[in-house]
Amino acid sequence: MAHDGKTVLDKDEIDEVVRLLGERYPGAECALIHGSVWELLVAVVLSAQTTDVSVNAVMPELLRRWPDTASLAGANIEEVGEVIRRIGMYRSKSSNIVRLAQKVLEDHGGEVPQDFDALTALPGVGRKTANVVLSVGFGEARIAVDTHVFRVSNRIGLCREPDVLKTELALMRNLPEERWSDCHHYLIWHGRKVCHARKPDCAGCVLNEICLYVQ
Repeated sequence: MAHDGKTVLDKDEIDEVVRLLGERYPGAECALIHGSVWELLVAVVLSAQTTDVSVNAVMPELLRRWPDTASLAGANIEEVGEVIRRIGMYRSKSSNIVRLAQKVLEDHGGEVPQDFDALTALPGVGRKTANVVLSVGFGEARIAVDTHVFRVSNRIGLCREPDVLKTELALMRNLPEERWSDCHHYLIWHGRKVCHARKPDCAGCVLNEICLYVQ
């Protein structure tokens, strides 16, 4: 809960949050195992509303059966579904990644486009997925807002926004651009390890003297 009516940290406090999280999670990076931008794109699409661990478990067999865009584009959707059935919403996701492969093959010659609008035009790809691919796959400065980033950033006071899009835009304003991608990973890791949705470990948190939630 905020104190003295304060709902958002000031610039110096935000800089300190970035510093502390950077020290707490050095080398934080995408937990989805991938060997190419295409594999990353498929993995992120599959990761919606399921764990990265589950996605990492199904990706090896998926890639063994259909190792590239051309092979996946010609795959039987039900067969793909059987391979990924251990993850959430596997039926819709199997359809999405086959149609995704077809679209990348037809419109982009089998190469994942390095363009936000082109990415979000692909089946199963929203703002978060596009931003992850541009950040992790292409090295662009981006902030992808998933459930962890949304919860943690609004809870600690990096911003105070009612939805994912406004949170993304606020974080772009409030965080230094050269740290956007790093902060995306810091916030995810912090949400998984400390700042849990139902019972955050405030006592063990490196931000407990700054965070507006605990004060």
